[in-house]
Amino acid sequence: MSIAWRDAMSQALYGPGGFFVAGTGPADHFRTSVHASPAFATALLRLLTQVDAALGHPSRFDVVDVGAGRGELLRALAGLAHNPAGVAVGVSGEPDHSGRSGLIPAWSGSPETLTSTTSARPAPDGPSLAAVPPSLAERVRFTAIEYAPRPENLPGEINWTSEIPAGITGVLLATEWLDNVPLDVAVQSEDGWRYVLVDPESGAESIGELVSPADLDWLTTWWPSPTTSSSTDGAPNPGLTSTDATSENESGFRAEIGRSRDEAWANAVQKIERGLAVAVDYGHLSGDRPVDGTLTGYRGGRQVPPVPDGSSDVTAHVAMDSVASAGAAVARCAYSLVLQREALRALGADGGRPPLSLAGTDPVGYVRALAAASTVAELTDPAGLGGHWWLRQPVGIPLGSAVAR
Repeated sequence: MSIAWRDAMSQALYGPGGFFVAGTGPADHFRTSVHASPAFATALLRLLTQVDAALGHPSRFDVVDVGAGRGELLRALAGLAHNPAGVAVGVSGEPDHSGRSGLIPAWSGSPETLTSTTSARPAPDGPSLAAVPPSLAERVRFTAIEYAPRPENLPGEINWTSEIPAGITGVLLATEWLDNVPLDVAVQSEDGWRYVLVDPESGAESIGELVSPADLDWLTTWWPSPTTSSSTDGAPNPGLTSTDATSENESGFRAEIGRSRDEAWANAVQKIERGLAVAVDYGHLSGDRPVDGTLTGYRGGRQVPPVPDGSSDVTAHVAMDSVASAGAAVARCAYSLVLQREALRALGADGGRPPLSLAGTDPVGYVRALAAASTVAELTDPAGLGGHWWLRQPVGIPLGSAVAR
């Protein structure tokens, strides 16, 4: 039986035996920034210290990871914050001395001020505890938000729950969460937008009822129909695409309705009392909606058709401007929306090669630093992870303090 895409995604991803609930976790199926390099967590630690300073070093500093997978990011952040040797602990739990290359420069002056990569003098073995206000490791509280059962080997200091807690003072992180928030798909017909239905077992699509007034309002605002936004030569809106689920009465123009993502993000931001919400995801902006749509699947490291039967990831790119607007309406604070390569470079991760002089004085260190530079380059590659968007929504703190360059 065919059902709405939003319902099919909910069941396939988060129902009993769903993709994100059962099995070993998403890391076995696709690669995110968290898995690509420990430099990602190290850069986020810099951001945490900036927010901590902007908050005046509160007695409790919350770090909440929404859509935590199996806790990889919080595990890495906890290792960085508490490691007495001061090495950058990667997701695998093995030390990575990436700081030696100058990729993550040492701090200078106040915690919220970054030194430039060229002028920084790297710590001998990576970011030291001097990079963290002395008491942050004692004040930080890590919380993972995920529907899957708590992993057996997760450190006890990381709380595990299925609901975002209220009253957060600190940072809420959502790395590649919004793209998996279930959403509806619509197709343009003679009498207006209609929902696209899907058979969860086969992935076959069909046409359903006219969209609701709320979804029509979202489409009109954020994903206009081709009748209002087609080019002057009659070419279709590049934000929509044809589908097999059409008849002679349907145009084939599709849209992915992001209203559910807006609501999810607004709800997350509303849980913050003071601090910063950060969403990292692949997405698009109004006027540059994808030509062929974005609904797809991933399984075992390969892109597969989006069949919502629970055997694979089902995902769609995020309308980042719409999400940002929803969060700002709740926070009543200006937001920042930049590409990941810009955000990481502002936090000291620039992917630069280590100096050749290091090869003569420390050959092993040079090879290690060169490998670290390669992983940072992956994080900042504009054709890959570097093309992801960073949405930073402050709540009750100045934006400048939270995203100081």
